[in-house]
Amino acid sequence: MGEARAVIRPADRPGDLGWVVMAHGEQYVAEFGWDGSFEALVARIVADFAAGPDPAREAAWVAELDGRRVGCVFCVAGAEPGTAQLRLLLVDAAARGHRLGTRLVAECVEFAREAGYRRMQLWTNHPLAAARSIYLAAGFRLLKEEPHRSFGADLIGQTYELELTPAGHPAGV
Repeated sequence: MGEARAVIRPADRPGDLGWVVMAHGEQYVAEFGWDGSFEALVARIVADFAAGPDPAREAAWVAELDGRRVGCVFCVAGAEPGTAQLRLLLVDAAARGHRLGTRLVAECVEFAREAGYRRMQLWTNHPLAAARSIYLAAGFRLLKEEPHRSFGADLIGQTYELELTPAGHPAGV
C-alpha cells in the first residue's frame, strides 16, 4: 500500500459547501457535544460566502485525502478595513496526522497576504486545542478570551490575530 494522497484545492465543486456545513455539524456534536445551533452558525457563514464572494479578497479550500473531502478553511473579509478572517477550519478526525490543518491555514494566510490584507483574525473556542496549536505555530497571537454560553456548552471564546504586512510596507486592502 502506498501513502495516502493529500490535496488542498479550491472549494469550487458541487457539494463542497454543503459538505462544509454537514462535516462541522457531525464532527462538533461527536467531539464536543455541541448542539445544532453550531451547525446553523456554520450554515450562515457558508451561505454568506456563497452569496457572492469577491474572488480577489475571499476564498475557500477543501482538503482531500485519496479523493475524499476531509477538511476545509475559509478566508473572508473582516469587519475592519485591512483585516481578513480565517473561518471554519476543520480536519476530519480520521484524516488527522497528515498535516492538513497546517497546510489549510498556510494556504489561507498566503492568500490573505497576496490579497493585500494587513492582518488576519480568527475566533475560536478553548476546547479546540489542535487548531490552537496550528494557529500558534503559524504565528497567530492570542488577543483576548471571553467566557460565553453557546452551542449548548459553557465555553471560552478566543480571538487570535496575525500581522501580515511587515512594518514599512504598503497598507494593502
